[in-house]
Amino acid sequence: MAQRSPAEIRSSIEANRMELAVSIDRLRGEVTRLTDWRGHLERHRGEVTLGVALVGVALGVRMLRRRRR
Repeated sequence: MAQRSPAEIRSSIEANRMELAVSIDRLRGEVTRLTDWRGHLERHRGEVTLGVALVGVALGVRMLRRRRR
C-alpha cells in the first residue's frame, strides 16, 4: 500500500466528513417523515376511520352482551 501525503489524508478526511454530513441530513429527514404520526393519519384517514368504527362496534356489542347477563 502506497503512503499518502498529509494533504491527501486531510483531503480524504474532509471528503468523508462532507459525505457523513449529507448522510446524517438524509437520515434526519427520513426519521422526521417516519415519525410524523399526524401525516400518517392524514394519508390513511379512511383506514383509520374504518378501524375506529370497527372498534366502536366491537365495544358496543361487548357492552350489550354484558348488560344482558
